[in-house]
Amino acid sequence: QVQLVESGGGLVQPGGSLRLSCAASGSIFSIYAMAMDWYRQAPGKQRELIAGITSRGSTNYADFVKGRFTISRDNAKNTVYLQMNSLKPEDTAVYYCYGRPPLGSWGQGTQVTVSS
Repeated sequence: QVQLVESGGGLVQPGGSLRLSCAASGSIFSIYAMAMDWYRQAPGKQRELIAGITSRGSTNYADFVKGRFTISRDNAKNTVYLQMNSLKPEDTAVYYCYGRPPLGSWGQGTQVTVSS
């Protein structure tokens, strides 16, 4: 069974930075061939796509994070990252990684709170 585990969340002041990690583990599995995404969900709101990265490293971003967030991957470590800079209070949410089909799996989420 494959598990995706996010880490790196926390409390940060506006304008600060955080780097989230999503590590895949379990069975004989590598994410090298998988497209991966980061989503977030704020209280009372729907889960929304933030960024994605293909197996070849092509990336896409939601307009509201372009220029501030960067998605990357280290296949040797079975890990996908989300570098978040210039954080705003409206970035406060639970952040999830998602392995697209055929994996089709979510992590448990990590809380990011941006507040002074």
